[in-house]
Amino acid sequence: MLKGANNNVRIASKGKNAMRYLKRKADNFLMEWKSQEDRLPLVIKGARQIGKTETIRKFADENYENKVEINFITEPKYRAIIENGYAADDIIKLITLIDPGKKFIPGKTLVFFDEIQAFPEIATALKFFKEDGRFDVICSGSLLGIQYKHIASISVGYKMDYQMHSMDFEEFLWAKGYTAGNIDDILDHMLSGKPFAQIEYDTYSNLFLEYCILGGMPNIVERYVENNNFQGSLALQRQLLNDYEGDVRKYAEGLDQTKIMNVYRSIPAQLAKENKKFQYSKVSSGGRSKEYMGCIDWLLDAGLINICYCLSFPELPLRGNIDENKFKVYMTDTGLLVASLDDEAQDDLRANRNLGVYKGALYENFAAEALIKQDYGLYYFKKENASLEEDFFIRSENELIPLEIKANNNKAKSMQQMIKSSRYPDIVHGIKFTTGNVGHNDPVYTFPYFCIFLLKRFMGMQSFFK
Repeated sequence: MLKGANNNVRIASKGKNAMRYLKRKADNFLMEWKSQEDRLPLVIKGARQIGKTETIRKFADENYENKVEINFITEPKYRAIIENGYAADDIIKLITLIDPGKKFIPGKTLVFFDEIQAFPEIATALKFFKEDGRFDVICSGSLLGIQYKHIASISVGYKMDYQMHSMDFEEFLWAKGYTAGNIDDILDHMLSGKPFAQIEYDTYSNLFLEYCILGGMPNIVERYVENNNFQGSLALQRQLLNDYEGDVRKYAEGLDQTKIMNVYRSIPAQLAKENKKFQYSKVSSGGRSKEYMGCIDWLLDAGLINICYCLSFPELPLRGNIDENKFKVYMTDTGLLVASLDDEAQDDLRANRNLGVYKGALYENFAAEALIKQDYGLYYFKKENASLEEDFFIRSENELIPLEIKANNNKAKSMQQMIKSSRYPDIVHGIKFTTGNVGHNDPVYTFPYFCIFLLKRFMGMQSFFK
């Protein structure tokens, strides 16, 4: 039974134009971090506009008597605070010299350094803040995977890193007013094998399509929830894509910026191919990997792409069994992938028309995004000159589990072949995500696409997968 509610959305400020704060999974992580008696300074990483700043501000406002916030992009004058060294007292002295209104109350203050990609050297000071022990410290910024490389010392052993993503489907459901009870009900269907009632299936499928079109950027989701329509979402998404390209021009030092942007822009066309293996020849005519050395790594470090590596053979272990020269590239937010297509692509996806092979590409991108957001790695397999192919793999303690992402309800031939063949002893069960309802035809489990965000919880609660 569907149980809508609105207790997962909070007003961030008063007034007619107040923005609503959308509940995030990072909220619980921050509370767990604060509960640690010997907590380390925290660095929250992630792509731009995924909600890092808003999440930290809400946490600070609700849990600290005092907050000192410094943004190194909008307030570049604070980049001088390490001129006397990295000791906490020296930095505090210069901060209060610049702004005497900033107060540092021992035991009651959160120091929040924001946009540290513009001043990555501040991360070196985290060791000294930890040794000082009077103040909690959180840093955040985008492109940190890249900018950290410019730091002589990054306080190894004196900080904790947390990777934040755009909103996942569960957070989107919270934003729409659905509760933990709804989430538990979806999981119960997965565990019991009981199909969803038609109204449940239709409702969650429509919500899933909304999420695929919008993606997980909080300001886009918030605007959609507030207005209950897609008006303006495409313009916001395309502006964000332009901002990402601006980041390339600003931060891609020592690399050909045009080549990085061409690689990023080629992703939609790469995914449109029947064989989705990333090919540099599709970036430019006759392109080779040596010409684009470092471009993929740059985009990965920037948090703009996810990489799915091809297994040399479908067996355990996963990380030690990849062909690093064969991989697929997905965008980290499926909504941005849809926005990179035709103006009408949002309507086409909702109406299930005109997408052809691209429908499978979009759902595959969503699956990759959902797996990453559950801390799974991305692996696939494609046998050369043969039809044997699997979209993704995960593992339990003793099993390798193939995942098929089907744009229809066709049979998973490759999965069945791997399960039955003695050549693949690590493969006993398989999981298929489709447009259909829940089904269980041992040893293959079938779930609707909208269930994939619960895969890790499902795996953890099935005794034979543990």
